[in-house]
Amino acid sequence: MIKWFEASTTSIIAIVLTAIGIYIATILFTRLAGKRSFSKMSSFDFAMTVAIGSIIATTVLSKSVSLLQGVVGLAAVYVLQFSVAMMRRFKFVQKLIDNEPVLLMDGKEILHNNLKKARVTEADLRSKLREANVLELSQVRAVIFECTGDIAVLHTKDEDVEVEDWLLKGVDR
Repeated sequence: MIKWFEASTTSIIAIVLTAIGIYIATILFTRLAGKRSFSKMSSFDFAMTVAIGSIIATTVLSKSVSLLQGVVGLAAVYVLQFSVAMMRRFKFVQKLIDNEPVLLMDGKEILHNNLKKARVTEADLRSKLREANVLELSQVRAVIFECTGDIAVLHTKDEDVEVEDWLLKGVDR
């Protein structure tokens, strides 16, 4: 337990220099690959974020992983993410990688089967409606469980306004 508080000057300097190096590499790769690298549009994007965090932590704190190995690992993950992002243009890859948004409410009708499918409770739904400042269920036009895990609430006080079909394209009803 005493070793928790022990570190040599050399190991501390190595950690600081490695942290600076991997930090610079992360910024460089993110600038090259774009902001998409840290989006949360699909399960693959989430995996990318976790992988980057793990590589950074391992490179900085593990004596068995050199800075060069960490940078190469980081580069490999960015190349993989960039490749998958490009391949998502093909429908079959998109279906494989991306989650499908699910309609939770159609107007003021709660779609209980879709709530179960999305593993969302009525309490979660009510919370999101309140968060969106919905005062009456009659204001709700649609509630969508997005592929990112977010819940979008489309609502208006104007009873004549309907949701355009284009906005619901690809949403599992």
